[in-house]
Amino acid sequence: MQIVTFKLKPRQIFGAVLALTGLIVIALTFVSNHNGKPVDAKAEISCATEDERKNYLKSLGYEFSEQPESKEIIIPESFNEVYGEYNEIQKKQGFDLEEYKGKTATLYTYKISNYKGNDNVIADLMVADGKLIGADLCDPSAEDGFLIELTENGTT
Repeated sequence: MQIVTFKLKPRQIFGAVLALTGLIVIALTFVSNHNGKPVDAKAEISCATEDERKNYLKSLGYEFSEQPESKEIIIPESFNEVYGEYNEIQKKQGFDLEEYKGKTATLYTYKISNYKGNDNVIADLMVADGKLIGADLCDPSAEDGFLIELTENGTT
């Protein structure tokens, strides 16, 4: 019969405890940051200040006039066909105006200067309680008009 013994110095014991503690911290951090729930990034965009709104548009690659127009709007209690289609555009971006029916929001409109050579394009940011709840990019002209989701792929 053989007996195996280990003789460790205090420095070796301290190193082993330190390494084990590090592994536990890394494992706990990984588990807490990967809880399996998808994150809806759009729901988390703060647009409470003008700087936050400008930084959001810049992060998507848009250049715009410095002073936006703003107006208070009330999201309808029930959606007609047009508002229903508009909400479908919002849903493509991770927004949903259903939960804001009957509530007041502020619509900020920026004149976009770098959209595919078109100088008639505007970006709308719909903000409620300091949070971005909807956004769109549109050309309101009669001949070239469009209304699409606000994406980072639209600039040239």
